[in-house]
Amino acid sequence: MAIITEGAETISLDGGRKSRGNLTKARIRWVIVALVLVFGTVGGRLIQLGVTVTDSAIEGVARDVITASRPPILDRNGLEMAVDIRVPSMFAEPRRIIDVEEAVQKLRTVLPDLNEDWLRKRLTGDKGFVWVKRELTPAIEAKIFQLGIPGIEFVTESKRFYPSGQEASHILGSVNIDNQGTMGIEKHMDDDSLAMLQSIGLARGNEMTPVSLSVDLRVQHVMYEQLQDALVRYKAVAAAGVMLDIKTGEVIALASLPDFDPNNPSTLFQDYNGVKNDRFNRITSGIYELGSTFKTVTLAGALDSGKVRITDKFDARFGVRFGRFTIDDFHGKHRVLSLPEVYKYSSNIGTIKIMQQLGKDEFRAFLSKIGMDKPVPFELPEMRKPKVPEKFSEIVAATSSFGHGLSVSPLHMARAVAAFVNDGYMVPPTMYKRSEAEARKLYEPVISPATSAEVRYLMRLNAIGAGGSGSRMNKIANGYRAGGKTGTAEKVVNGRYSSNVNFNVFASAFPLDNPRYAMVIIVDEPKAENAQSGVTAGWNAGEVSGRIIQRAAPMLGISPDFSAMLDENLVPPELR
Repeated sequence: MAIITEGAETISLDGGRKSRGNLTKARIRWVIVALVLVFGTVGGRLIQLGVTVTDSAIEGVARDVITASRPPILDRNGLEMAVDIRVPSMFAEPRRIIDVEEAVQKLRTVLPDLNEDWLRKRLTGDKGFVWVKRELTPAIEAKIFQLGIPGIEFVTESKRFYPSGQEASHILGSVNIDNQGTMGIEKHMDDDSLAMLQSIGLARGNEMTPVSLSVDLRVQHVMYEQLQDALVRYKAVAAAGVMLDIKTGEVIALASLPDFDPNNPSTLFQDYNGVKNDRFNRITSGIYELGSTFKTVTLAGALDSGKVRITDKFDARFGVRFGRFTIDDFHGKHRVLSLPEVYKYSSNIGTIKIMQQLGKDEFRAFLSKIGMDKPVPFELPEMRKPKVPEKFSEIVAATSSFGHGLSVSPLHMARAVAAFVNDGYMVPPTMYKRSEAEARKLYEPVISPATSAEVRYLMRLNAIGAGGSGSRMNKIANGYRAGGKTGTAEKVVNGRYSSNVNFNVFASAFPLDNPRYAMVIIVDEPKAENAQSGVTAGWNAGEVSGRIIQRAAPMLGISPDFSAMLDENLVPPELR
């Protein structure tokens, strides 16, 4: 309505209807503005998330590597030795966590062991990934999911599991929390090719072809059990053993005590009887003076040279003098000994004279020929270089001939014994399955088949002949035609040899009428089992060898045979 008066301005009065219409329009405009702001915010966030680069690494380690699988490890008969299991691991994205304090308190209701201050720092910041707790159970994962904490997520990782626990720990080694091999065959697999597959993602979430080892878990169990028994029976500080297939070089069993639990790798660093760093692999990374087991080496080299014959005799009536030192026999016969008697009675005097007849330089050269002065080529990374003097003086050659003054690993000795009884072919030991045809391509002749036959005779003679140091072993393993040589080495205590502390060895092979396996057993600082027992190697390392052979030989398809004809056939024609 408008009021018009003469000579005055027109006055307009809006009605209530028009006023309500304007108010509605204003409200619509504000709603539109609000919607634009909301959609703009959402769109901006989506664009931000779209351009955000996803972290390809978790705390410096590639996600493909962390979540990668490892192949199952099987023994030679297909039994599982190591497998992957899938487990959830919790991580956080701190930049997505809205209320850090609330997240900390909620998480500690499920995981009270998490340190509160550590967790608070962990969840604060703008990082994309930080680990909170790895290798959880599905039940804990479910509880944390129910907490509904933004920025807390899970990734499925592979965790290594070793079904046989500690029995093959020094073979298998272990992996770290990122499932990467840190020692043993696990590390060798990574160094060989597995790490490369993991780094390019091919090992992530894929089934991998199992890796078959040469180990026979049945024999491994027998050896492990007998070594454990040795620690108790002889109150020894350590015991270890290795068994090789002499034709293929395959390791059938390898154990070293004290050991560790590969399912809990930190146990490797636990003290053992108050001694630090004592849980190492004594077969590959321990080097020792192996005592009179070295006489097998000396006689093999001397016989193969042609300068010494199996029918030769040696004057062992008196000790051998070097300046003011005289080397004598432990239980000397002090008479002229035949070469087989030198071996059977473990005569230091006779062995020195055999070495001298060979020549000290030729003896040193023979040690190089059989690889005693360099690490054994082998898959396990835990290796140590042997200590063998570059040149032999007269006295060093003399002591070395019976195993003193030089240090090698038990694996060195096992490989040498295998070659001495398999017609003279050195074959590299391996932890993987290998056929005899494949092994033959690697054969390196080190002695002749004729010399090998003479060594087999000597080793068996030491087991069956009266007074032989292997007789206790043979009494236990009777029927399996085993033979071998003992070694009792005095240990060095405070820089001097101690007559009260021994390192004992037994190096053997079986069945010697048709040899197939070589074995070395060590027992460190054994005590007498009872008042009637001794402490030399025949009483402990020899007996342990006998128990292992007696139980393992049937598993390996070897039947007992008590025929005297088998031993008679081992005697060289010159001695019949």
